[in-house]
Amino acid sequence: MEPDAGSTVPRRQLGRFLRSQREVANITIKVAAGELECSPQKIWRIEKGVVPVRATDVKILCQLYETTADMTAGLIALARETKAKGWWHAYGDAVPGWFELYVGLEGAATRVRKYEPALIPGLLQAHAYMESVIRADRPDLDDADVQRRMAVKMERQGLLSRHFPPPPHLEVIICEGALRRAPAVPGAMAQQLWHLLKANERPHVSVRALPLKAGPHRASVSGAFTILDFPPDDAGRQEPSTIYSESLTGALYLDKPGEIETYDAVWADLAEKALDSHETDKVVTTLIEEMNNRE
Repeated sequence: MEPDAGSTVPRRQLGRFLRSQREVANITIKVAAGELECSPQKIWRIEKGVVPVRATDVKILCQLYETTADMTAGLIALARETKAKGWWHAYGDAVPGWFELYVGLEGAATRVRKYEPALIPGLLQAHAYMESVIRADRPDLDDADVQRRMAVKMERQGLLSRHFPPPPHLEVIICEGALRRAPAVPGAMAQQLWHLLKANERPHVSVRALPLKAGPHRASVSGAFTILDFPPDDAGRQEPSTIYSESLTGALYLDKPGEIETYDAVWADLAEKALDSHETDKVVTTLIEEMNNRE
């Protein structure tokens, strides 16, 4: 993976947004190039997402295109993200190369939809549960490496409480079996379930359980997946969603229209079968009581 591969899709998004702003303003590539004192080819490469672009250049172009203040701020922030190395680079190999792209996309998304058949997703994991999952996945790691991986997850969780840009809407559907699959650490699962209840109180978070009685469904074969949705530009053109599916040794990123349509349909099927947030809270509360009675 190239050093800046983690910024490839956000850079492409920035290019699309800048192109749309230019077209809405009826500005030619030649005029934009003159404003930046560069070649038309460079503007073309920026709009195609081939090269990174400086935040100062984005500001100049936005002024030329008379872009709104909110959109300008968002594009400048995106430019900084695509040009600079992400925060995750500080953690070295605690973030696999194939996961770097996802972390960047997750931070740029306005809506994150996750289906998890076996685990509580990383964005909602409590401390003890998180450590148990990491140790189960990588029993070869020493304590220092485990702590670094935990630090990465906790850094990612910060996007749910950020102020600017606003946090994404997180929608999670978790199989009931995952809510019952407790780590060996005493009290870890009860703590995790309480953590889910608190998460469900946030206006931008929705946690829903897929009951065992739902039976087979369209995601029974696919396994866990995430759908990342991004904001449209001022002209109303939608940035393509990205589908993320992880395996033991890598990850799959999908963004073709047919692929997105398929996963949207699968998500709709899951959403129809899942309990609503209120019903899920009742199930989780009952599970906590059962666990406390056993301990």
